[in-house]
Amino acid sequence: MKARPLLSTAALIALTACASTTETNPARTATEQLLIARAADRAVEGLTLPIPAGSRVFVDELYFRVDNAPYAISAIRGALSEAGYAVVPTRAEADAVLEVRAGALSLEQMRRVVGLPDMRVPINETLNVVSIPELSIYSRRDRIGVAEFSGFLYEPRTGAPLGAVLPMTGEFRIRSHKVLMIVSWGQQNVDPGERNEGDSWKQF
Repeated sequence: MKARPLLSTAALIALTACASTTETNPARTATEQLLIARAADRAVEGLTLPIPAGSRVFVDELYFRVDNAPYAISAIRGALSEAGYAVVPTRAEADAVLEVRAGALSLEQMRRVVGLPDMRVPINETLNVVSIPELSIYSRRDRIGVAEFSGFLYEPRTGAPLGAVLPMTGEFRIRSHKVLMIVSWGQQNVDPGERNEGDSWKQF
């Protein structure tokens, strides 16, 4: 009999206790960020300038105004280093200034459906709508990171033109498939892998 009030109190405490988990909601998912980053990497592959190798280059990013700009600028600087140019932190130290601009650095998405895609259908004169889910036999989804950069090169003291960098473009695509709205495959997973010693770096 004495244990009954204790059990009742414990049950009441258990019922009134609660827990909550807070999750962050960034503007872009990890997959979207990777799509954009890989597209930027591909756009600058093989970047060269119309000046001698070993020249000191200052990358002017003043007008490079897009989301994920820091990653793209770093990719450009890395490509210049790999091509044999010396990237310097100020224009006073430079033999040439590369002013870069972005034509695109974002995402595209394309979906193909065999069946009925998801739809929003108006149901009255006040344009209230009802959502109808996808009813498909097969669907395919492409998510594409797209990057396009260009720029021009000039002498830092006189402003004399030295050349132009034609548009550099890169794409990175993830494709996924779904059958009968249940079975899906093709989504790329990016997992950390084991490396042999020395595989994580490359000497220029």
